Order: sequence, then structure tokens, then C-alpha cells
Amino acid sequence: MTASVITVPAFGSAHDGVSHFFGTRHHAPAYQTGVPVPNSEVRDRAWTLSVKQVHGTDALIVDRPVTNADRFEGGWDALITDQPGVTVVVRTADCVPVLIYDRRRRAVASVHAGWRGALAGIVSRTIELMASRFAIAPSDLRVSIGPSAGPCCYEVDDAVLEPLRRSRQDWPSLVRDDRAGKAQLDLKALVRRQTSEIGIPPDQITVVNVCTICHPALFYSYRREGRVNGTMLNGITLLGRR
Repeated sequence: MTASVITVPAFGSAHDGVSHFFGTRHHAPAYQTGVPVPNSEVRDRAWTLSVKQVHGTDALIVDRPVTNADRFEGGWDALITDQPGVTVVVRTADCVPVLIYDRRRRAVASVHAGWRGALAGIVSRTIELMASRFAIAPSDLRVSIGPSAGPCCYEVDDAVLEPLRRSRQDWPSLVRDDRAGKAQLDLKALVRRQTSEIGIPPDQITVVNVCTICHPALFYSYRREGRVNGTMLNGITLLGRR
């Protein structure tokens, strides 16, 4: 952990051909959504791309070089690229950031998984899209799940619990203190199980077990603050070959 971002050496490094970060409230570059931002300060990181997020399951695929004339006007909650030097970024403030890379086929993805997206299978859909577009085998992927609201603090009601119960037979193990239409949801555990179920070996999945609600000095939290005071940026870059 640095002063401003969190990285996971066991997940990926320059040696693996990627650079990645999970941001904190102390890491706040000003990126306009949908507009590529040139980044000449960091070697091999030529562009940074952040898009409008809509709590859905669609992914934007960037499979050609990015230019400063490009505009990405739609809404997506995952970004996939095979282009070296393009940092794909998602914003979170309690939702789960998920970073994915394939060292063999050289592709990466950044995913924003709130409860709606997670229940709709956004991580699985993103991996399936990577597999179909870039001939990736899920068993070759590495995944890192970043800081998010934890089961210690993340209370949800029947609007979340009912679709969870309908979609997952194992739902009781994903909640705590289930009572009178409310429970504490382990959203990160749900995302991890979905990732394993699509064929990624458990030892290729890393998790940053830090709750964004519990740590106000380190993270913004929509649930704790009651409004969007800021968001964390989470990104991954496919580095150029050396």
C-alpha cells in the first residue's frame, strides 16, 4: 500500500506485463468520462479512459489505438482492452472494483460491480466477452477484487435480498444477521464465487479485504456519507512489450 493507491503484487506487476491500482480518496486525478486523457508522465501509459457507469452489465471493448479525437458517449460498467498503454478505469464508492488480465493473450479489463451488476452477472459476462473476442481461456485469467463495502457494514433490504435468493441457492452463506427483511451482504464474496464458477482457479483470484465504509480516512463511501462526495479510481494497464 502506498499513500494514495493499493496494489497487489501477487496479482500483477510490470514483470507480468501489467500495471494496476486500486485508488483511495488521496488519489484523485480529474478524468472527464468518455474522453481519453493523455498520460505522458508514466512510461507505457499513454491514455487513461473512464466512462459513464450505469449499474448495468455492458462492457466497452477498446480493440484499436486510442486518439484524442475519440469520444465514448454511452454507458458501460466494464472496460476491456488489448491495446498497450491504455489504462481502463472504473470509479467506486462502496461498489466492488474488479481488475482482470490475461498474460498469455495480453488483454485486461476493469469492472464496476455494484449489487445490481453483481446479481446480473457483470463479472461473468465480462469474462465471457473477453473469451469470445480475444480467444481467452478463463483458466488463464488472473483477477483481483478491490476494496468495497464489507459485510460488517453493508446492510441491504428485500430489494436486494429477494433477487439474491432467487438467483443463488447458496445465498444464506452470503449474508449475515438475516432478520425481518434486512441483512448484511458480503458483496465481495458473491463476486468471488461468480468468478470461480466461470472457471478461474481460486489461487488466481486475489481479494483486498478492506471495507470502504469502515475507513473514512482512506476511502469515500456513498453508504457512510449519504451522498457522492468523491469516488475512488481503479485501473489496469497493459504495458508495452520491452
